[in-house]
Amino acid sequence: MGKNADMKGKAKPAVVEDHSYTAEDITVLKGLEAVRRRPAMYIGDVGVRGLHHLVYEVVDNSIDEALAGFAKNIDVTINKDGSVTVLDDGRGIPIDLQKQEKKSALEVVMTVLHAGGKFDKNSYKVSGGLHGVGVSVVNALSESLEVEVYRDEKTWFQAYKRGEPLAPVKAVGKAEKGKTGTQITFMPDSQIFKNRMYKFETLAERLRELAFLNPKVKLHIVDVRAKNEQEETFQYKGGLVEFVKYIDATRPSIMRKPFYVQGTGLDENNRTVEVEAAFQYNDQYAENIFTYVNNITTHEGGTHLVGFRTALTRSLNTYAYKNGILKEGGLSLSGDDFREGFSGVLSVKVPEPQFEGQTKTKLGNSEVKSIVESVVGPGLQTWLDENPGDAKRILDKSMRAAEAREAARKARDLTRRKNALSGGGLPGKLADCSINDPEHCELYLVEGDSAGGSAKQGRDRRFQAILPLKGKILNVEKARLHKILENEEIRNIFTAIGTGVGEEFNAEKLRYGKIIIMCDADVDGSHIRTLLLTLLYRHMKELIELGHVYIAQPPLFKVKRGKTELYAYDDDERIEIVKRLAAEKKKPDDDEKTEVPEEGAVVVGNNVVISRFKGLGEMNPEQLWATTMNPDTRTVLRVSIENAADADRTFSILMGDDVEPRREFIEKNAKYVRNLDI
Repeated sequence: MGKNADMKGKAKPAVVEDHSYTAEDITVLKGLEAVRRRPAMYIGDVGVRGLHHLVYEVVDNSIDEALAGFAKNIDVTINKDGSVTVLDDGRGIPIDLQKQEKKSALEVVMTVLHAGGKFDKNSYKVSGGLHGVGVSVVNALSESLEVEVYRDEKTWFQAYKRGEPLAPVKAVGKAEKGKTGTQITFMPDSQIFKNRMYKFETLAERLRELAFLNPKVKLHIVDVRAKNEQEETFQYKGGLVEFVKYIDATRPSIMRKPFYVQGTGLDENNRTVEVEAAFQYNDQYAENIFTYVNNITTHEGGTHLVGFRTALTRSLNTYAYKNGILKEGGLSLSGDDFREGFSGVLSVKVPEPQFEGQTKTKLGNSEVKSIVESVVGPGLQTWLDENPGDAKRILDKSMRAAEAREAARKARDLTRRKNALSGGGLPGKLADCSINDPEHCELYLVEGDSAGGSAKQGRDRRFQAILPLKGKILNVEKARLHKILENEEIRNIFTAIGTGVGEEFNAEKLRYGKIIIMCDADVDGSHIRTLLLTLLYRHMKELIELGHVYIAQPPLFKVKRGKTELYAYDDDERIEIVKRLAAEKKKPDDDEKTEVPEEGAVVVGNNVVISRFKGLGEMNPEQLWATTMNPDTRTVLRVSIENAADADRTFSILMGDDVEPRREFIEKNAKYVRNLDI
C-alpha cells in the first residue's frame, strides 16, 4: 500500500467520456484463447499450485477411465527437460470423426473447452473431470504438447503448440497387440508460468491420495531430472481403511481396527450414488475428517459430510442410551463430543455433482445427505453391537470430551469477563491499526518483545497491527481446548483475530485480512512458527483455507559498500549482490576509510561488508519496514493446504509424541533446508 499524495490547488480539466456500447465493444475469443488470456480463472493461479494442477487434470482423465472399469495402471514421469508425461492403460481417447466438430474426436478433446466423454453417462457413470477444467486447458497453457493414443492395434499421434494442432491426427505405427491407452507429454508455457519446476513430493502426495481412494489402480511416479532418480509406486488394496491408518500413523488408536462401511443409494433421477466411509478414534483431541466427491477433495464439506455426521451422532447416542451408558436427564453428548480424537475418510461417487462455496469445493446435492445417512447409520449401529469394547472406549472418550467442553465454555466466559473488566476487548500488548476494514488490515504475530518494539515503530499505523509474542506458545497438538484457553499468549491471539474458535468460529468476524507470522530465521524461530501454524491449523483452519495466513520473509544478510545497503534473503541472492557490487564502478565514498565492521560481519573484495541477521530484534525500525513490512518491497509466503490429509499427518509428526517418525521426516526433508542458524 503506497502513500499517495493528494492533488491540491489545481483545477482538473473537464473530461468527456464516451459511454456508448456497440457491437465493436464485444470481444470474441476463439478456441482456447480465453484460457491463455485468463489462466487463473481455469487453474486457480499461475504459481506453484496452478503448475501442479496441470498434472492433476491429466491424471484425473486417467482416473476417470479407472472409475469406468478400464484403466488399472497410471504412470507419471517428470522428464529431464522439466516436461511431464502421463500414461494410462485405459481405452484410449477416441480418434474417429466427431460429427459436430467434423474433426477427430482426439483433436476435439484436446482443443475444445467442455468437450469429452464426461458429459455422456454411457461413457462415464461418474467422473472427477467434470469439476476440473479438462485436458484442453492443459494444452492451452503448454508451449508444447504431444499425445499418443493406443487403440485398434495402432499408435495415433498429434502434436500441439500453445493449444494449436501442428498437423492432423495420424497413425504413426502399430501398437503392441492388445495395448490400449493414452500418453500425454506436455511442457508448461514459460509465457504463463515464471516457475516451471515441478516438485516430486507434491505430485506424489496427490497420487498417494488417489491410490487410497481407488484401490484397484496402481499409480507410479518417477523423476528422472536428478542423478539419483526418485520413484514411488502406490497401490492400497485396503482402500479407505489403509487411508485412515496412514492418517493416524503417529496417533495411537483406541480401537482394535477401523470401522468401514460401503453402500449405495439412488438420487432423484434414479441414478446410483456410491458411499464409502472409514474411521477410527485415537488418543488425541483433534478431529480429522477428509471428504471426497468423485476423487475431488471437498475442503468445505457439503451435504455428504452433514449426512455422515448426523449418522455418527445419532447412532452413538442411540447405542449409549440403549445400553445405559447415558441416562435421560444426565450428561448429554453433542456432535462435537463424538468428534474428538476422530480420524475418518468419506468418499462418495455422484453422477452429477453440484458444487458451491467460496472455493467450489462444497457439495450441494441435497439428496446425498439422506443417502449417506442410510448407508452409514445402519452399518454403524450393527458395528457397535458387534464391538462392545470399542463402543465403550469411544463413548468414554466422548464423555470426557463433554466435560472438557464445559470447562472450555467456562474458560471462554472467564476470558470475556476479564476483557470486560479491563475496559476493552483487545489485548494490552496489541498495537492496533487505525482503519477497521479487514480487507486492508494486517496483523503481525511477532516473535519477541524486542522485534515487536521495532515493528511497532516501523509499521504503517493505518493498516498494520502488531502483536508481540513472548516465548513459545503451548503445543496445542497435545492439549484440549480448555487448557489452550488458559494460555495467555494464545488467548491474546484468539482475541486479536476476533473470529472465535471451535464451535464459535465465525469467519465474518475476522478483524484482519492478512495474519502474518514473523519469526527469526533460526531454530527457535522455526519452532515458534510451527507452533503458531499448528494452532491456526487445528483451531482456525478456515483462515488458512481462505488464504488469510502468511509467513513473513525477513532478510538473512545485509550487504554494504560505502553508503549503499542491500539485503539478501538467501545465499544465492547474497552471492549475486556481492558480484554486482564488485563489478560496479567506484563511487566517491568508496575511497573513504572502511568502517570497522560490526561483530560477526565479514569484509570481501571492494570494501563490501556482509552482515548476517540472526534475529528480527537486530534490525532497527527503518530496516524492518524496508525489508519485511513494506508491501511494495517485502516478500510474504501465503500458507495453503494442497493436500489436507498430508498436512494433518505432517503436523502430527512434527508436534506429536512419537519421536521416530519425526526423525525420519527431518532426515527426508533436510535437503530442502536453505538456511539453518543453530
